[in-house]
Amino acid sequence: MHLATRISPSSLDPADATQGDSLARRNLIRLVFDTLVSLDAEGKAQPALAVSWRAESGNQRWQLWLRNNVKFHDGSPMTPEAVAASLRTANPDWTVLAANDSVIIQTNANDPDLLAELAMARNSVAKKLSGGAWVGTGPFRITNWQPQKSVTLSAVEDYWGGRAFPDTIDVQFGRNPRDQLIDFDLGKLQIADVALEQTHYIAGEGRHIVNSAPLELVALVFAREPQSTDDAKLREVIALSIDRASIRSGVLQDSGEPSAAILPNWITGYAFVFPSGRELTKAQEERSEIQRAPALSVGYDPDDGLVRLIAERIVLNARDAGITLQAIAGAKTDIRVVRVTLSSTNPRIALQASATALGLTAPKVSGTSIEDVYKAESELLRSKRVIPLFQLPLSYAVSPAVQNWNIGPDGSWHLPDIWLGSAP
Repeated sequence: MHLATRISPSSLDPADATQGDSLARRNLIRLVFDTLVSLDAEGKAQPALAVSWRAESGNQRWQLWLRNNVKFHDGSPMTPEAVAASLRTANPDWTVLAANDSVIIQTNANDPDLLAELAMARNSVAKKLSGGAWVGTGPFRITNWQPQKSVTLSAVEDYWGGRAFPDTIDVQFGRNPRDQLIDFDLGKLQIADVALEQTHYIAGEGRHIVNSAPLELVALVFAREPQSTDDAKLREVIALSIDRASIRSGVLQDSGEPSAAILPNWITGYAFVFPSGRELTKAQEERSEIQRAPALSVGYDPDDGLVRLIAERIVLNARDAGITLQAIAGAKTDIRVVRVTLSSTNPRIALQASATALGLTAPKVSGTSIEDVYKAESELLRSKRVIPLFQLPLSYAVSPAVQNWNIGPDGSWHLPDIWLGSAP
């Protein structure tokens, strides 16, 4: 099995936050490492390395009993001590203790969603060997590691969850979608990243394209809190002026979903209540009430052509409402166009992680109900620090030889379940 990715990790340590979070990195981690629990399509916790669990003391103390006879890839047993050490590294604020055939996790506050947190890739159980290599308990072991270049993974014959179908998986790092597609057409790759704005064109040439659920938020983020009433109203004018439908048609080639919500509707069910349509007349009326509207800069990643085009369209939209914006490559600007990948299918965790990734203070969610999440998201939007724009899927070109491959709701690839057959 051959595939490529745009990321260039220098480490697969699940707890290494310096590597940056991405769906591709999470999927690579899941091939080598396991978590204590996993989440099913409905977001419910299912056994993985832990077979059962119990919460005590107002969800501040959790005990999880571990699966027996699980080994790390170096042949050493997965002990409660090894699991506790791994979780402490990833979560220094937790108290994690080994207890016979279980681990005990104590948090500083009530955490009813701890199981969903444990299902995240960064909380995978990992062990560092004396030579610096990392081993896990997952379906594949690392057999050739070239930092920032490539990794080769081999199936673990006695994996506790059953042997994976592919014998080996070879992953090339740092490959842009254009180069990936060339190798895909030459038969060198079975799965390739596809730039979202190119999906219709590429599919029209006969390639099989698979899209995930909307997993990536594109948003405008302001560098600071509103400094005055006029400043807050200026941001409202910008929000009202944005023609998401036109940008989706022209830039995104009818892909993705216009959205004024931080979380996608398929997770919360309430995203549609935040209006995302353009209201230019109202924007112009509110602009007339602003005494001073300074010109603002809109920054974008110079290596991301899609966000550059979106930034340029927003500049034109704002001009129609009487606001002067200037699109600039770089991060030190008044406003940034950013992309954030959904971190979890748990709404509360997803909202807090998205806020942090956007550079905002994570909102406090008072409870676990979807109404509590809605209130917290509404409050975050009222801060005038962020204007959500689109919820985008991730797209892949998949060879006809790939059998039984699908994308999970969280964007997981499920590569252990695929096999390569003869292309028709």
